[in-house]
Amino acid sequence: MGLFDKKKKNGFDYVNDAGPEKKPEPKKIGKTLGIVVVVLFVLYIANSSFYSVGEQEQAVVTQFGQVQSVKNAGLYFKVPILQAVHKISTTTMGMPIGYGKNYEDEDGEYYSTDESMMITSDFNFINIDFYLEYRVSDPVKYLYSANDPIGVLDNEAMAAIRSTVSEYTVDEAITTGKSKIQLDVKDRLVAALAADDIGIQVVNITVQDSEPPTEEVTNAFKAVENAKQGADTAVNNAKAYQSEKIPAAEAAADKIIQDANAEKETRINEAEGQVARFNKTYEEYQKYPLITKQRMFYETVEEVLPNVKLYVDDGGTNKLLPLGNLGAYEAAASATVSTDAAN
Repeated sequence: MGLFDKKKKNGFDYVNDAGPEKKPEPKKIGKTLGIVVVVLFVLYIANSSFYSVGEQEQAVVTQFGQVQSVKNAGLYFKVPILQAVHKISTTTMGMPIGYGKNYEDEDGEYYSTDESMMITSDFNFINIDFYLEYRVSDPVKYLYSANDPIGVLDNEAMAAIRSTVSEYTVDEAITTGKSKIQLDVKDRLVAALAADDIGIQVVNITVQDSEPPTEEVTNAFKAVENAKQGADTAVNNAKAYQSEKIPAAEAAADKIIQDANAEKETRINEAEGQVARFNKTYEEYQKYPLITKQRMFYETVEEVLPNVKLYVDDGGTNKLLPLGNLGAYEAAASATVSTDAAN
């Protein structure tokens, strides 16, 4: 027999008669395992009874597959096992539209397709890429209205983009029409998602890149774009020159008008003065026609020939009157005329 051979004595096993070896009882083992299971179950129940919802999340609580409530940020209690919680992020997320994507065929092999290739209204091809920003607006509809809401969003976005790009020329899609294309695509996509009602809201969609499909065409469009920029620069310079010259021209024109009005007033006043003077002279002429005619004659001669010395006689050779100063001889001439008239 070996050193540790067992022997049976009085219902106990002995090892080399060193003492009895007791076996654990099955009842005690089962009780211990039961306690452990209960403790683990209690911990599981306690852990699964409470859940928290983040600031940028919403939680859909379901019971036996039916929606019970939608919870916002906070700490909540749920019935374990009977109720389930589905957390949905409400942050704004992005999705590239039009980039090359990989797909798996029926044989399990992957192939790539370029979705950015589109046709324009003038039957030209163009590579145009978009970036879509969206958020979940209704978590219940997002979970249960479609099996793949993101796939639906992708398909609707591609449909809206292709429909919109097909309405613009290639020149507009590459240069001046990008902002208008973005607005049109967003309007169509919003309308499509409202009809689908899958709980997704479009935040924004922008054109990331837009270019012709070949390098040769790209260079041609770059040349056209440079020419347009040059034309815009020339137009802006012309408008600046216009803005500078028009006020100066208007000021000059206003000055001419003001001078003309002043000249007009001066001429009118002079004319009115001459008319008044003529009327006064005519009144004197009616009273003394001969004297008035002679005075007017002398004044005219003095005005026309200011430096010529004239002499006036009465038809003879003895009486000579110098006209150096008509004012000095006006009385004498009047007297002479009066004498001749009397004779």
